[in-house]
Amino acid sequence: MPRPTAAQFAYGSCTVIFSTLAMLLLSQTSSGPGITVVVVAALALGLLVAMTAPLPRTRTVTAVPARRPAAAQEPVPAARVSAGAREPARGRAA
Repeated sequence: MPRPTAAQFAYGSCTVIFSTLAMLLLSQTSSGPGITVVVVAALALGLLVAMTAPLPRTRTVTAVPARRPAAAQEPVPAARVSAGAREPARGRAA
C-alpha cells in the first residue's frame, strides 16, 4: 500500500476537524455517547476523504526512438533563398 502524501494528510485532517465541529453544532448534543458517535463519524469521513484524494502520478520512462541512418535522412539544400532575394542574372544574351 502506498504511503499517504502530505496533501492526503491535510485533506483528511481538515475534514475531521470541520466535520466534527459542524456535526456537534448541528446536533447540539452534550451527552458522552452522542459526542462519541459524532467523533467516530468524523474520523471515518476524514479517512474516506484522505484515501480518495488523488495520488501524484508517477512518470513513466519511454524508450528513446532509434535514430535513422544518415542515408535515410532528407537532404538539406545547400543554400536557401529568402522570399525577397533576387536570383543573379545568368548569361543574358544581348
